[in-house]
Amino acid sequence: MRDAVSRDAGGPVRPARLREGATIAVLSTSWGGPAAFPGVYDAGVAALRERLGLEVREYPTTRWSPAALAADPAARAADLVAAFEDVDVDGIVASIGGDDSARVVRLLDARRIAAHPKVLMGYSDTTTQLWFCHRAGMVTFHGPSVMAGLAQLASFPAAEAHLRALLFEPTAQYDYEPYDEWVDGYADWSSGATSEVGPRRAHDGWRWLHTPRRAQGRLLGGCIEVLEFMKGSPQWPEPSFFDGRLLFLETSEEQPSVAQVRRWLFNYGIQGIFERISGLLVGRARGYGDDEKRRLDDAVLETVVGQFGASDVTIVTNMDFGHTDPQWVLPLGVLAALDPEERSFRLLEPAVD
Repeated sequence: MRDAVSRDAGGPVRPARLREGATIAVLSTSWGGPAAFPGVYDAGVAALRERLGLEVREYPTTRWSPAALAADPAARAADLVAAFEDVDVDGIVASIGGDDSARVVRLLDARRIAAHPKVLMGYSDTTTQLWFCHRAGMVTFHGPSVMAGLAQLASFPAAEAHLRALLFEPTAQYDYEPYDEWVDGYADWSSGATSEVGPRRAHDGWRWLHTPRRAQGRLLGGCIEVLEFMKGSPQWPEPSFFDGRLLFLETSEEQPSVAQVRRWLFNYGIQGIFERISGLLVGRARGYGDDEKRRLDDAVLETVVGQFGASDVTIVTNMDFGHTDPQWVLPLGVLAALDPEERSFRLLEPAVD
């Protein structure tokens, strides 16, 4: 493996692209999903090997039980650092999310991780690690985990092509497109289902709520509930970290109420973050009905533009990332643009080297 050294002016380090035969470390930095539902986990590992042509390496805590993982954040942190420092590992993918990895990032050494930049991908509770490593100077990847996204990859050929385009075959510019159809969840894992998905629905379009200008900036974002765990801690960045960003936020399978999301957004407003960003992207909300989605759109617009006067922020919702499938890979730190006139969202530089 070669460590990446490429960065665009003012941007973080891009890791080396993945290639067929590359080795991926699969880590359980949060919940012990592989032990709880081994069939689903094995289906995700098979997708990495058979569909993407990657080798898989597990670490000591990868298959620990949920109870054992919860009791030992230091062991989880040690495995994450070890995977970065392992010269034979080309990338790292989370097995699944959870709700306590903020305890892990408190124990990480940013200098040791930054010395070995490589692909790090996950979503949901993995948001904490994506932000930690991004603040250490790396591009990181908000995208599918092994059990939630990769295990179901055979159902979504377009998602497989998207993964390859972002992580294996980078181009100078990449245009995101909405998937034709999506699902709101999976078959019940406790019933023995491994890779089956829920009913398919036709895509109902991105929603361009506020379109004052073409917005350009480096991507930053993740699961809005998990970001709440970080606020007020040393892991929450200084306000200037948000300058010029395209901020993306998404809600989890716990389906927070529209009122709760409004309160979280209000906190971004009183921090002055909406005055600093250039655009806001909101992911398709898991478990929301059509009426709830409309009320969420109203809450976003009223909070960002109405209450806090961020009239220059371009806002698009119902986008293809987060806790529904298939989802995009969004690289934190890569320059991107939202163009209301073209109704386009694109990367303006490669995500990997």
